[in-house]
Order: sequence, then structure tokens, then C-alpha cells
Amino acid sequence: MKKSRGRTGRKRRRKHLRTPGGVNCSHNLEYVKLKKWLKDRGFEDGNLRPAEFWGTGRGLMTTKALQAGDLIISLPEKCLLTTSTVLSSCLGEYIMKWKPPVSPLIALCTFLVAEKHAGEKSPWKPYLDILPKTYTCPVCLGHDAPLFAENTETIFNYSALEWAWCTVNTRTIYMKHSQRECFSIEPDVYALAPYLDLLNHSPNVQVKAAFNEQTRRYEIWTKSQCKRYEEVFICYGPHDNQRLLLEYGFVAVDNPHSSVYVSSDTLLKYFPPVDKQRNAKLSILRDHDFLENLTFGWDGPSWRLLTALKLLSLGADEFTSWKRTLLGDVVSARNEQQTLTITAKICHFLIEETQHILLQISQLKRSKENLQTHLSLVEALHLENLKILQKSAENLCSFSMATT
Repeated sequence: MKKSRGRTGRKRRRKHLRTPGGVNCSHNLEYVKLKKWLKDRGFEDGNLRPAEFWGTGRGLMTTKALQAGDLIISLPEKCLLTTSTVLSSCLGEYIMKWKPPVSPLIALCTFLVAEKHAGEKSPWKPYLDILPKTYTCPVCLGHDAPLFAENTETIFNYSALEWAWCTVNTRTIYMKHSQRECFSIEPDVYALAPYLDLLNHSPNVQVKAAFNEQTRRYEIWTKSQCKRYEEVFICYGPHDNQRLLLEYGFVAVDNPHSSVYVSSDTLLKYFPPVDKQRNAKLSILRDHDFLENLTFGWDGPSWRLLTALKLLSLGADEFTSWKRTLLGDVVSARNEQQTLTITAKICHFLIEETQHILLQISQLKRSKENLQTHLSLVEALHLENLKILQKSAENLCSFSMATT
């Protein structure tokens, strides 16, 4: 009969598992197996521990405070899953013979599906076991082969490919490989990095990440501080929330890189079609790439948006000054004021449109139980857009008052 831990033992255990930053999960069997698997491949355990965090879910916490310049993680090449791994597997000879050549991404997807199907026989099982079973990326909204005992159509189906594609698209690190003739001309820049890929994204941190040719390890160095027992973040890049949702299936709150895009149709709603120079203005904007990437940000309308609106606001007697407008010069006080007025109108139109979309999402959430997760993500994206637009409206109002 086992001895009871008693009150003190239970307290100690809770203290070990629950920290100010998150709940330590390193004792979970799947992580124990993964750490052993990594150790066998030369990975030395550092200060990172798997944990569950409120808001971000699964991630890695540090057991000691990190300072700028500290090494976060160093993963040996043997732990990385790349196209070299695929070609050295039993799938390799088939992929090398396949015509036309497959892309590096499809090769990795095929390998993941095959290894997942192999189950206990797969040498990558400890890693596969900790991968998400499903993804929240919007994309989630044959013949017998000698390698498999059953029809390959039951293994390489759409659902399996969807899972594998999302795994590669959301979890790979950038690692350039030399071009191989057995692959198509798409860049071979993918590497799956077990354990390292538990690190979550924050737009507010900076890191240095690269494969070290001398040590043959993929290393991440932090340029930010992190307190003991807090979640360690890395940055996937200066992506706005639309990109983060499309590519990775999440939205970052108060993302400084976020912006709200203005379509050319919305742009033209406030300019009369009777303007005889309208087509010429549109042609100029199109030729100089000023009809795309027009945005509102946290600090207001972008320079590109204002420039496009200034050109569209040029009077008949000002049209010859279009080159000066594209360079950012002030053509007239009337042009400046009209541009601000129309910018404010577009901003308020987008606010009303976003509020309407949020109402529709709220109604859908009540009737579509099976879409709750995805609808919540789309809702978060539009809520962030609304905050940006409201902040832009405030800035425009302040600027307008200052110039009158």
C-alpha cells in the first residue's frame, strides 16, 4: 500500500506544477518521451519546460530569467526533419523517381502522412505524438503501393494532407537547402524542429534565429528579457493579424504590425464618376502601385493611403501637379482638407462595416456550435480591426482640429 503524500506533499506537488506563468507539463508522458528522444539525438536540456498558458495555450516556459543575448535553444541537426530526412527514408527512392518532380513541401507532407500511419514503427513517433491533432488555419475550413498493406487512398486522403500541410506551414523554421533535381524548382527552405516549435509568437519580442554551420545546430538567441517561469516567445516576423490568421491560425492581441486594408472599391465610393480626369488618375495610381496595400494603422492612415486620396482629390486645375503629389508635396490647402475629410469618411464607413460583421459573427456563434473556434478567431481579427479604426478616427479628428 502506497503512503499518502499528505497535505505538505500535495502542496509541494502543486507548487511544482503550477507557476505564476503557466502550468508545467514536463511530467506528462508525451513530453517525457519526447525529451528522451531528443536526448538520444544530442539535444541537451536547457531551461525550457513545456507548459499550458492562459491565452496562448501550449508553449515553453523558462526556469531562469533570460537576458538579451542569451541562447534560448540549440537544436542539433539530427533532430531536424527536412527533405534530406525524407530522401533517406523508404519513401526516398519513390520521390526521386517521381515525374514530374514534387515540391519540397509536398515531399514533407507525404512523409508526415506516411510516418503518422506507421504508428509505433515510426522513429519520429515521439514528435508526431505532440503535434496538434487539428489546426485552426482557415484552410481547414489511387493504386496500391508496395510501401503499404492497404489502399493508399485510405491513407493519403484529403484530411491527412490537410493535417500534414498545416503542420509544415505553421511549424517549420527557415533553413535553406541546396536545390535537388528530384524536386521541383520551388525553394527548399523547410525544417520541422521538434520541441523548438512549441515556442509561441509575440510581435513584441526580437530574436536571432539561424542554423549554425559550425555547430550544426539550429540556434535561437533572444534580444529581449524574460522573467523566471514566464512563457518564452519568439517572433515569426512583422506580420499583421490577417497574415497570422491565414498562415498560422491565430490572432495576436494589440499587434503593432496590424492594419486594416482599404480596397480600391471603397476608395472610389467617395469620388464622383463625373470627374473627367478620374480614369487618368486611376491609371497613374495603378502604374505607380498605389491601388494596393492602402491601410489604416494604430497611428492613423498610412502615407500610401493619404497619397492615393490626395491624387484622387486633385482639382482640374491641379492635375498637372500629380507627380508632386506622389512625392508627398502639398499642392493646395483645399486638396489637403478634402483628403482629410474623405479619409475620415472612409474610416467611419469601415467602422460601421466592421461593427455589422461582428454582429453577424455573434449571431452565427449562437447557431453554429461546430464553428465556435473558427468564428472566435475571425471575431478576434475584426475586434482588433475595430480598435485600429477607432484609434485612427481619433487621430484624424485631432489632426483635423489642429489644422483648422
